[in-house]
Amino acid sequence: MLFLTKFFPLNTINHTNFQFPNQKSVYKGKVREVYNINDELLVMIASDRLSAFDVIMPRQIPYKGQILNQIAVKMMQETEDLVPNWLIGSPDENVSVGRLCTPFKVEMVIRGYLSGHAAREYKLGKRMLCGVDMPEGMKENDPFPIPIITPSTKADNGEHDEDISREAILEKGIVSEEDYLILEDYTRKLFKRGTEIAAKRGLILVDTKYEFGKTTDGKIVLIDEIHTPDSSRYFYADGYEERQRRGEKQKQLSKEFVREWLIENGFQGKEGQEIPLMTDEKVKEISNRYIELYEQITGEYFIKANTNSIHERIEQNILQFLSNY
Repeated sequence: MLFLTKFFPLNTINHTNFQFPNQKSVYKGKVREVYNINDELLVMIASDRLSAFDVIMPRQIPYKGQILNQIAVKMMQETEDLVPNWLIGSPDENVSVGRLCTPFKVEMVIRGYLSGHAAREYKLGKRMLCGVDMPEGMKENDPFPIPIITPSTKADNGEHDEDISREAILEKGIVSEEDYLILEDYTRKLFKRGTEIAAKRGLILVDTKYEFGKTTDGKIVLIDEIHTPDSSRYFYADGYEERQRRGEKQKQLSKEFVREWLIENGFQGKEGQEIPLMTDEKVKEISNRYIELYEQITGEYFIKANTNSIHERIEQNILQFLSNY
């Protein structure tokens, strides 16, 4: 059964509860639900849930899951010559199927510019993030001399990700040194390629995060999403230098506009804070912004999937894929 939420004439995906042949388990993350098929395959369904400050918002965003899934699939295909990934296929607009992996308990965050979380820490007077020095005299949205890797812990559902240094990761044995060197190498290669892809589309890849896992035969692969607006921040390249000179906000493509709206309305995911009311108009605005993000990031027109019978559509497409695998 698929639980749906009405939004105007649209259905959105909130939670799923499928039972597939040879299904072993299901993991429900902040915005994705992952089904283990026979300890061999993972079926990842991108919901329309919206997460910010590690909190799931009470309303879903139409087409958000489709957008995130299709961007991630496209970007994995455009980077698979550099870094191996988990993906086998995408049988539905909201679904990716890949090899079973054991995820590393860290997210590899890489930053080319002083933006978002790094900028907020910098304004508080901090000059070190995750054990990495940030130069004096920087303005918000200035580029770092070279991109910095600032990992975070991979939190369980409902908990907050936390900054962590390379040294602490190794000291605590979260990742072995041998594996961590590979994660760093893959992270830098992916960010370089992502920067090149973005530049072709008139964008600047500001920062992003990558997640990795290990297959049953011990191979380290890229998993989850890549270069999506939920995992990445983009600026428009046109006018970037001028806006920096004038001290103006950068025109950006990312989920930051959601975070900014929440902050303006007194919410940053802290204890005791209430999530502001998200009206129909605000939901529609966020949905339209995600569609804009898709078209800018991919350079392709967004084709909306049929939402009349999402349950049947997803289930039938997955079952057909599994029967042919």
